[in-house]
Amino acid sequence: MNHIRNFCIIAHVDHGKSTLADRLLHLTGAVPERDTTEQILDSMDLEREKGVTIKASAVRMNYLAPDGQTYELNLIDTPGHVDFGYEVSRALAACEGAILVVDATQGIEAQTLANLYQALEADLTILPVINKIDLPTARPDEVAEDISSLLGVAPESILRISAKEGTNVEAVLQAIIEQFPPPKGDPEAPLRALVFDSHYDSYKGVVTYVRVMDGRLSVNDDIRMMSTGVAVKPVEVGVFTPTMKPVEALSAGEVGYIATGLKSVHDARVGDTITNALRPAAEPLPGYRHPKPMVFAGIYPSEADDYPDLREALEKLQLNDASLTFEPETSQALGYGFRAGFLGLFHMEIIQERIEREYDLDVVFTAPTVAYEVLLRDGTTRIVDTPADLPDEGEIEEIREPWMNIEIISPTEFYGPIMDLVTKRRGIFKGSQYPAPHRVQLNFEIPLSEIIVDFFDELKSRTRGYASMDYQFLEYRPEKLQKLEILVNGEPVDALATIVHSKDAYHKGQRMITKLKELIPRQLFEVAIQAASGGRIISRANVKPLRKDVLAKCYGGDITRKKKLLEKQKKGKKRMKMIGNVEIPQEAFMAVLRLEEE
Repeated sequence: MNHIRNFCIIAHVDHGKSTLADRLLHLTGAVPERDTTEQILDSMDLEREKGVTIKASAVRMNYLAPDGQTYELNLIDTPGHVDFGYEVSRALAACEGAILVVDATQGIEAQTLANLYQALEADLTILPVINKIDLPTARPDEVAEDISSLLGVAPESILRISAKEGTNVEAVLQAIIEQFPPPKGDPEAPLRALVFDSHYDSYKGVVTYVRVMDGRLSVNDDIRMMSTGVAVKPVEVGVFTPTMKPVEALSAGEVGYIATGLKSVHDARVGDTITNALRPAAEPLPGYRHPKPMVFAGIYPSEADDYPDLREALEKLQLNDASLTFEPETSQALGYGFRAGFLGLFHMEIIQERIEREYDLDVVFTAPTVAYEVLLRDGTTRIVDTPADLPDEGEIEEIREPWMNIEIISPTEFYGPIMDLVTKRRGIFKGSQYPAPHRVQLNFEIPLSEIIVDFFDELKSRTRGYASMDYQFLEYRPEKLQKLEILVNGEPVDALATIVHSKDAYHKGQRMITKLKELIPRQLFEVAIQAASGGRIISRANVKPLRKDVLAKCYGGDITRKKKLLEKQKKGKKRMKMIGNVEIPQEAFMAVLRLEEE
């Protein structure tokens, strides 16, 4: 065990984690230079396109150190985007050390700090590394000063590398061996293995990624999941070299995978402990806090026949993304679909693209909403995550909405635009700190509903892309909120309902009606579109009917003749209106989202 090192790489988005991982794989010969692609560990097409890591992945490397010893290095590559912080927290539980990568041009960013605090909380040894020193705008000396004031290490001891050029990466391997502690654990104790990730394989069932803490696991052992009590015989046990390679056994301190043959991911939950069925451990390892979805949206198939396929797609996505939750729901406007919960908007966008791309389904996403806490007059509390479920106004005592703590790190010259953006969205300024000269960290409290749609894009455009942000849930607070409903021809359309602050209801209702008036196609009868909130109609517009020119053949002659024809047409339209129903185009649902941006 003294020759094993388990570590992960943490950093802000785009500071070069995956590139550094590629270099380490080449140096240790785990992947030959000729087989290489950029970002070897990012295997999903989406990860390649967007240039971000979405899933944590693991790999084993063998490194021959200058002292002649061979070391087994287990690297777990983690995502840097704020929506995937949950993946990071699980990867950290399987390691003893973390390499903190900081970009030499951008310095310390919001996620650098967030991931660093998570690693310190998990009691890991931190190895700071400054990357991208080959760029003309690099400021390695300034960044080293900032890191040293943050971590209390000498600025000259911080490694400076260029992962892209391969400069000085060998020194990182040396530092890993010298500075990171070997794993602790008792190879003789009953087996305890922590599941830190999983994916679904159509031949081997659920494949769990494990870190063996105590004991030994061989292919012939019967194993049991401690939280669900499911017992299975593994199909195969192996390690990642990045490809899956079967081995005879895994022992304490090692990282690998177990192909369980299970059909459902619910039987092999991430964070569970795997033990030997015949000689079980006394108690499971401390798991993780379960991720709480923050943003909810309805997902409906464009074609009603695709409903079973959509269910299957969501179930498969849930196999390797434990933070996605969903349940069936129906809507008058869109038919049968699902209400799904996501960690954030980027997470939602990734799921949407994966459904469309990997499962070839055409789906409609409704406007994202957040979960509200509703206190009723009879003293009970309900969580409402879709506006259509909000009880009648008479029953409600108060509605509480989720508030978040957000930290924004930005160059000091953008102080004004950021303050303006946050205060316009009901944010409360809490204080500021200066983690480095010319950089300011602003702390705010802000309602989640104000940041889920396009807050981040707006922040980036106002600060020319220099600001970064991180957010955590704070609490539920009572606010003056009410339901804004849209009626088409007197019928409420549940998919267009939203929950808004009472001072915004009038403006939002009016803007929505104006927008819908352009989008709803003209019928042969007049269509009334209304916005209702707080028990009264606050805005109305009519979509003019298409008219046939019934007077074309009447030229000259008596006026009563013309009147008679027009009256006849009017009666026909009135009858049509009673039986006609209005198709609402998909653009109308999208329009609700875009209202925020104007």
